[in-house]
Amino acid sequence: MKLAKYIILFLVLNFGALALGVLLMDNGAQSNWYLQLNKAPWTPPGWVFGAAWTIIMVCFSIYLGILVKLSKNFKFIFLFVIQWFLNVGWNFAFFNQHNISIGLIIITALTFFILYISTKYKNILKYKSLLLLPYIIWLFIATSLNAYILIYN
Repeated sequence: MKLAKYIILFLVLNFGALALGVLLMDNGAQSNWYLQLNKAPWTPPGWVFGAAWTIIMVCFSIYLGILVKLSKNFKFIFLFVIQWFLNVGWNFAFFNQHNISIGLIIITALTFFILYISTKYKNILKYKSLLLLPYIIWLFIATSLNAYILIYN
């Protein structure tokens, strides 16, 4: 299969995860529950979240497409599936169930999974591993936002 087909496949899977996450958010950032929370002073405006996740998923899809093309073994698919469920699960736990603690556990696990993936496949992808940098940076920000909400609410 050509690289473009792999990238398109992962674009569909990754944006599908985002879409499912939005469906599970139960009005998410627009809900009264979220609007009344004490949020971190560094919480970005709402539009930043959509822009960030678009960039993240495009970069992540390219990364995964290249990884499929270069890797001789497909064990990373298992890691991808876990990452996919953690990503979707955070939306459900945090926004739908209002469970800030479980949300923090999930987003912390997701952060460690992405860090693990980035180090595990660094030898195969070399400088292309930088495609995970937006995801890693955003997860550190999102984890800090979740932790702040847990501490101050």
